[in-house]
Amino acid sequence: MVTIDPAINISELALRYPEVVDFLIYEYGFHCIGCFVSEFESLEEGASVHGIMGEDFDNMMKQIENIINKKVQKSDSSLSS
Repeated sequence: MVTIDPAINISELALRYPEVVDFLIYEYGFHCIGCFVSEFESLEEGASVHGIMGEDFDNMMKQIENIINKKVQKSDSSLSS
């Protein structure tokens, strides 16, 4: 099961897990994913700039991890078929 460190760099998250990019843009307004700042800003910092803190941030993190883990499970099941 994949867990994401809130200190992960936004651009690194997008490169490793492109399946979360649309979610972050459309659900949370993270248009900064394509911005040069994403190379220097952590996911937690970016969320804070967008007013996503506390319980809202925790929920966002859970949703991100769920998206990633669903993709991992699909990949694993297709390998075993």
